[in-house]
Amino acid sequence: MLTGNKGEWSEIYTLLKIISDKNLFAGDSNLKKIESLIFPIIKILRDESNGTYEYGYERDLVIIRGANEEFRIPLIEFQEKAFYLLSKLKETTSSTFSIPEIETFINSFSCLSLKAKSSVKSDIRIVIHDQRTGTMPELGFSIKSQLGNASTLLNAGRTTNFIYQVENVDLSEAQIEAVNSINTRSKIKDRIEKIKEIFGSLVFIETESSVFGNNLTLIDSGLPIILSEIVYLFFTSGLSKTLDLVNEVSKINPLGFNTETKHPFYSYKIKRFLTDVALGMMPSKVWTGQLDSTGGYLVVKDDGEVLCYHIYNRNEFEDYLLNNTKLETASSTRHDFGILYREGEKILFKLNLQIRFLR
Repeated sequence: MLTGNKGEWSEIYTLLKIISDKNLFAGDSNLKKIESLIFPIIKILRDESNGTYEYGYERDLVIIRGANEEFRIPLIEFQEKAFYLLSKLKETTSSTFSIPEIETFINSFSCLSLKAKSSVKSDIRIVIHDQRTGTMPELGFSIKSQLGNASTLLNAGRTTNFIYQVENVDLSEAQIEAVNSINTRSKIKDRIEKIKEIFGSLVFIETESSVFGNNLTLIDSGLPIILSEIVYLFFTSGLSKTLDLVNEVSKINPLGFNTETKHPFYSYKIKRFLTDVALGMMPSKVWTGQLDSTGGYLVVKDDGEVLCYHIYNRNEFEDYLLNNTKLETASSTRHDFGILYREGEKILFKLNLQIRFLR
């Protein structure tokens, strides 16, 4: 019997839903459907452990083709099963669960697993008809569901640590111990406040990972400083939404840009960063700018509507990422940040970057 969490079952829901809709609906930065951006679906491709299956249409039938088999199922059955699965996902409170009626249905056309084949980067591939250009591109998508727990965009690790040097004060060992012993619920913020109380200031010097630092520089030479300021603001200001943090950094203007002409320097650069993360940039691996085969997201909203965001529509995709993500605090013990330490003559302090979708 198939069991999975809401995120995993959402992959099956997405398959059933977009088949029954026969269209992909583009979304805006506020997760609203863009009425002028609707893409008719030509076919859907899903990679199973036993091969790739293609879902197409013939009047009111869904035609499913594998390597050596073909299934013909009325479209209305996909509509009914999508509605039923959504109701189950909304009412279920268990962390993992089975849905026998849906399992029986998908098994009837050789869909045997909740998740697409793990060696394939895209959860699903869709050939659309772009009526604006007359082309039929094949687009790869990852599936993000609001029906389950919010997923991360950038996972924390030692590779996402930013290193700051304490300046303006020479701390004694007793003062260092006093800062590091603070163990409140907001201990990182409180430790920084303690450093400031004794007239110290934190000045960014480098990322812990040279690979991550160089990846950022490749995307934009100003990104290491911009992100170090965003991370510092997150831990000291009470702001957490990416958009709010970017707006605040724009006011501070750490790179000293000429703002007379109202150029959106900081939001532009952070959008590029978020987009590259979404399309394959990992902190631990050298990034060359080569996008992976997953060009965007299918977002399952909590009301069951499925919206697409794709690099194919770059502006909407970037706006979605900026408006629907936040920074959060990862484990300081696991990722080794948030304490003062000596390195030669320097006293250093690390802060960590992790980015999660709002929901």
